[in-house]
Amino acid sequence: MARHFLTVSDLSRDELVAVLDRAAELRELRGTPAHPQPLQGKSVAVVFEKASTRTRLSFEVGIHELGAQPVTLISKDTQLGRGEPIEDTAHMLSRYVHGVVYRTFGHDRLETLARHATIPVVNGLSDKFHPVQLLADLMTIRQHFGPSLEDARVAWIGDGNNMAHSWIASAAVAGFELVLACPSGYQPDEEVLCGARERGARVRLVERPEEALDGATVVTTDVWASMGQERETAERQRAFAGFIVDDAAMERADSEAIFLHCLPAHRGEEVSASVIDGPRSRVWDEAENRLHTQKALLEWLIA
Repeated sequence: MARHFLTVSDLSRDELVAVLDRAAELRELRGTPAHPQPLQGKSVAVVFEKASTRTRLSFEVGIHELGAQPVTLISKDTQLGRGEPIEDTAHMLSRYVHGVVYRTFGHDRLETLARHATIPVVNGLSDKFHPVQLLADLMTIRQHFGPSLEDARVAWIGDGNNMAHSWIASAAVAGFELVLACPSGYQPDEEVLCGARERGARVRLVERPEEALDGATVVTTDVWASMGQERETAERQRAFAGFIVDDAAMERADSEAIFLHCLPAHRGEEVSASVIDGPRSRVWDEAENRLHTQKALLEWLIA
């Protein structure tokens, strides 16, 4: 049966380390004659129901560099966008291509696609998880602090959204400590949290950002209103007042702490310009690492 990647929990710790190690190798080999093309002669569909910049660029470029043909489908321009059942789409894609990346709203749609596909399905983002982003985040942490992720202490400041869920799932696999500061009413899904703790994750929820920031080696956040939540913007700005990652927040963290953000960012809301554009920010390394980690993942799943 095909292996899928719908959440970081789909990897064992050894598999995660292997993907991250391979990503570092591919980064060094990029642009050289020694760069492998293990997917030569294959095709990978990249299906979008939500807008994308980094996900589309990194997958299209990465698939090409692995020797395969990227086939990008915008849902509204396909029969899927006109109501064709996901089950039928899964059967059709399985007959044409060797893997599929799916960026959608409901995580249940990804699960349905994976259940009926005979090829690997990769979660390019859903309302519950964003695991390909976490691969890039973990690679960035290793670049800065070394290969042992267990020693990291990550502070999540903000919404208990799909990114928070992905950090929680990753804590269970990678072994780092995670402290999440989320306003009341915006905390992570209890099922995601309990599932990670059952697998040994060192995860705590706190009410004040200061409690998460003390001693953190990695500080990370996301926009307060994600795609599809625009009508909640004013309400969320009130709820998240005091949850901005600014210079004062970074001063509470470890003196060597780095800042991460999945992007796009709203300067002056969830993060100050002085932090995201400052010397402790690693957001551009993080964005680049989407390319390397996704290449390693696709090689592992499809080659």
